[in-house]
Amino acid sequence: MDFIISSDASLLDIDAIHAYLSRSYWAKHISRELVERSIQGALCFGVYTPERRQIGFARVITDRATFGYLSDVYIMEEYQGTGIGKRLVEAVMAHPDLQGLRRFVLVTLDAQTLYEKFGFTALASPETYMEIVRRGLYLPGDR
Repeated sequence: MDFIISSDASLLDIDAIHAYLSRSYWAKHISRELVERSIQGALCFGVYTPERRQIGFARVITDRATFGYLSDVYIMEEYQGTGIGKRLVEAVMAHPDLQGLRRFVLVTLDAQTLYEKFGFTALASPETYMEIVRRGLYLPGDR
């Protein structure tokens, strides 16, 4: 099956993206409004069947000059293991607005081997990184 990968924001199916993200381990219970806001401020990629059904997504938070953060990458379960995830990351990495970034980062619980194929490595100096983590932020009543 031929899949279409596009960074055309007008093709994105916000309902489909929200449906997946709201049940993912990293954004469980996220609101549709927050998904929509996050998409507006990012460079997003959709994966579509020939019939234009969205089956995958990736979002890059970037200034398009020096920094990028790859997030919210997914392929619907029934299409996992077909190589489409690799093709999605290839499309992200090849996008002209993401060339020459000084730093490109991501966080993943279980897909290190996929991202290593594209040059991602564990942090060289983890002691220099700091973060604020607000676990459970999207759970009802936690706002």
